[in-house]
Amino acid sequence: MRSPANRAIHLDHRRAQLQPLADDLRRIAREMEAVLKEEGRIEGDFPGQPWLRAKHVVKPLSDAADSLEKVLPALNAFNARYQHSYEELPDRREAKRQKKALAKQPQQQAIEPSGAGEGTVPAQAGGFDDVLDSLRRGA
Repeated sequence: MRSPANRAIHLDHRRAQLQPLADDLRRIAREMEAVLKEEGRIEGDFPGQPWLRAKHVVKPLSDAADSLEKVLPALNAFNARYQHSYEELPDRREAKRQKKALAKQPQQQAIEPSGAGEGTVPAQAGGFDDVLDSLRRGA
């Protein structure tokens, strides 16, 4: 189940097993409901009572078919969550680390030239050396 190929095979096998079961249960439920509605009249029944009794009796079969049909989307959800949380997460984290490292590089390069010559004034200052010196000293 840990490799994508094995999970895909497992999902295909489960789909092949469960879908016919759900279809069979649904077919049996429809047939039983039809038979019970037709032949289910008991002496003393009110109008519509055989129909209600047939629905009540067949409901567990319909619920079982519904539950089987819900299993396949749940298995697909498991597959998607596993893939997202265990297979793709390391790649996403690495991409995030690289993006963060790239974002830090320009900031470090921008800071280094101005901080590298902290004790001296660059030659391009052009005549303002004494003003900049006094500002650095806090005068």
